[in-house]
Amino acid sequence: MRIRRKLLLALAVSLTAAGLVIPTFRPAYAASLTEVTGFGDNPGGMRMHVYVPDSRPARPATVVAMHGCGGSGPGFYSGSEFAALADRYGFIVIYPTATQQAGFGNCFDVWSDAAKRRGGGSDPVSIVSMVRYVQQRYAADPDRVYATGSSSGGMMTNHMLALYPDLFKAGAAFMGVPYNCFAGAADFPPPNSQCTGGNMNRTPQQWGDAVRQAYPGYSGPRPPVQLWHGTNDTLVPYSLLQESIEQWTNVFGLGQTPTSTDTPQAGWNRRRYADAGGTVRVEAYSIQGAGHSLPSAGMAASAVQFFGLTTPPVPTTPPPSPTTPPPGPTTPPPGGGACRVSVATNAWNTGLTENITVTNTGTGVVNGWSLVFTLPAGQTITSGWNASYAPSAGQVTARNVAYNAAIPVNGSITIGFQATHTGDTARPNSFALNGAPCTIA
Repeated sequence: MRIRRKLLLALAVSLTAAGLVIPTFRPAYAASLTEVTGFGDNPGGMRMHVYVPDSRPARPATVVAMHGCGGSGPGFYSGSEFAALADRYGFIVIYPTATQQAGFGNCFDVWSDAAKRRGGGSDPVSIVSMVRYVQQRYAADPDRVYATGSSSGGMMTNHMLALYPDLFKAGAAFMGVPYNCFAGAADFPPPNSQCTGGNMNRTPQQWGDAVRQAYPGYSGPRPPVQLWHGTNDTLVPYSLLQESIEQWTNVFGLGQTPTSTDTPQAGWNRRRYADAGGTVRVEAYSIQGAGHSLPSAGMAASAVQFFGLTTPPVPTTPPPSPTTPPPGPTTPPPGGGACRVSVATNAWNTGLTENITVTNTGTGVVNGWSLVFTLPAGQTITSGWNASYAPSAGQVTARNVAYNAAIPVNGSITIGFQATHTGDTARPNSFALNGAPCTIA
């Protein structure tokens, strides 16, 4: 019992990191997380929440983002970057909540016989129902469905890619295990599990056969896989990253030697395994010194980039006709105190993201705007969303894009950018909207 109590305490701490490691920095978008009931066949007894960004293409992509044991869909929404990225790039995010207990509570079922059979029942069938619901309700693109998750959600990511390679186009598993790692309910959860006991070692052929047996006879394309693991993870041992690599490289008929290695950021060691045509099929990140605490800042963005979703959306609201001149600034511009700005910054070793929400507190609509602010020394904007930015350092002017030129009375718009820094991660200390200073919340 003492060991179990210690394990549960360690798990609670790790889950706080694994599912909720990123500080909540969700800006005040009009879109919000919504619970869906009656979404279809639900043998896993799961709950479904969905985040649908206001600006999205006519046929948006779908990302299924799954929490760790003890977590929830709303918790993963608040504690990860996927919803902010959805606002930026226009995809829909499904946040399932697992209700299976299996000792820890709210773990995705990757152990039962039903869950290991395509269409067999339990959580995988419930997740497929969620995806089909979003496709019917929001005209989501069936050719752009992706899976990601942390810990138990990372395990389910690999699980869904094995069972439904015809549904998912790619996946990113954080701190997961290979498909069919758990022998059954008796082998879950840790520490008495053979899977996560630290001694799991099968051949690439054995791991690959497990995936092929998940959908016998399937000969279509397989979804590329991105794998993440901390080198100091002891709850789900780091050694399982290698087992996952062996599984998916075997599925793709690739060798065990990476075709390239690099370090995209300090402490991120990446191995890539490409096919004969140069297409990367498996990508594995070893995060130096990290425990059971992923994804941390910037990792969700790397996953979304791996999915190919980093093109800003064409908004559902059409821009003004090219024959119509763009609206000009309100005359006179809002006076001092007629605008309010709130800023949410998320920084890591050499980078940061900053979301800026501007509220019109004046008495007239703002039609066309520019927001001027000065970045601290050493900060340089590398990309932005919902505005154009110039120059990239020093005193910056952010100007509206076609679809957010108007700010109604008491209305808000949110813009943001990603930047590098040399140590100073502070936010700007003043903002001016159309030449008039704003108060800072």
